[in-house]
Amino acid sequence: MSLLFSLAGKVAIVTGASRGIGFALADGMAAAGATVIAIARSLQPRVPFSTPVEYISADVSSEIGPLFTSIAQVHRRIDILVNAAGISLPGAPQDAAQRANFERSLQVNLISPFACCLAARPHMPPGSSIINVTSIGSIVGLPDNPGYAAAKGGLRMLTKGLAVDYGTAGIRVNALAPGYIHTDMTAKSFADPALNAQRRRHTCLDRWGTVDDLLGAAIFLASNASAYVTGHDLIVDGGWIAKGLV
Repeated sequence: MSLLFSLAGKVAIVTGASRGIGFALADGMAAAGATVIAIARSLQPRVPFSTPVEYISADVSSEIGPLFTSIAQVHRRIDILVNAAGISLPGAPQDAAQRANFERSLQVNLISPFACCLAARPHMPPGSSIINVTSIGSIVGLPDNPGYAAAKGGLRMLTKGLAVDYGTAGIRVNALAPGYIHTDMTAKSFADPALNAQRRRHTCLDRWGTVDDLLGAAIFLASNASAYVTGHDLIVDGGWIAKGLV
């Protein structure tokens, strides 16, 4: 059973890995045996990884192909790609700012993951796995952040489209959809007692999620345990979507 979920011998790229969800998934996959290359814009991760992880400072919203090619040349292949880089730009007061935020959200949360998939695809052997980190916001409407909702909803459908396109090559493409996870991105609402309680009550488990809550699901999607799973939305939300009444 341990071999089924092992990532030993696999080469993984995780974007958005300087903090938050990306950091936790990079660190956890390395602990599960993978050779992990973590990519983020920050010059270094916010805190040190607890396991050996190669960290590269790069912006995945710019030209990423040469970097992926160089990684594949060193490690001979790419077995796992986790698109965890993302931004949230809510609350723009003016129409011009709203449009700018919308376009920026699409660039970082949708176009950049697609570019990473295109860059990784030539170097991925049969049995490889792509994991796109979406959100419950890709499935249900959340207020005051249309760009995030549109981008994550697009990423959800991109996942299904690429599952069809890449399936004949033996490459699986799935979405990992977190609910409200306590990270820097959600720190403001977590610190607000009313918002914190509102989001907690909306779950079935009566608590916010932590980044560690996502690790088991991500390892499942990355490992041979999910060898016949593709085009799937794996929702890790504490029952948020299942709960009908607030």
